[in-house]
Amino acid sequence: MPVKLACPDCGMVYAGKMRAPRLARLSPEGLDLAERLILAGGNLKDVAGDVGISYPTLRRRVDTLIEELESLKQDDQNAVEGILSEIESGALRPEEGARLIKEVHGSL
Repeated sequence: MPVKLACPDCGMVYAGKMRAPRLARLSPEGLDLAERLILAGGNLKDVAGDVGISYPTLRRRVDTLIEELESLKQDDQNAVEGILSEIESGALRPEEGARLIKEVHGSL
């Protein structure tokens, strides 16, 4: 988890424990493929042609990307369940737990 974010334009800094959104936690290869897919409007044939690989090879890479995203989603669900458990046990205040859950879901 990042501990510090800084805006290069205004110099504002946010420091502390935080969770990056799922897409930001993709592997470099997964992030590149996701970007290409979005920019190609989801057209796999266009992406395969742009990257110079066969359609079946691209399809396998897309399947790997899907698995990576599903794993990250499960990690987030486990984190939410842990937060809810801490609230229930009294180890975490409900307000703090709600903030953490919003962070897990990508809304700060």
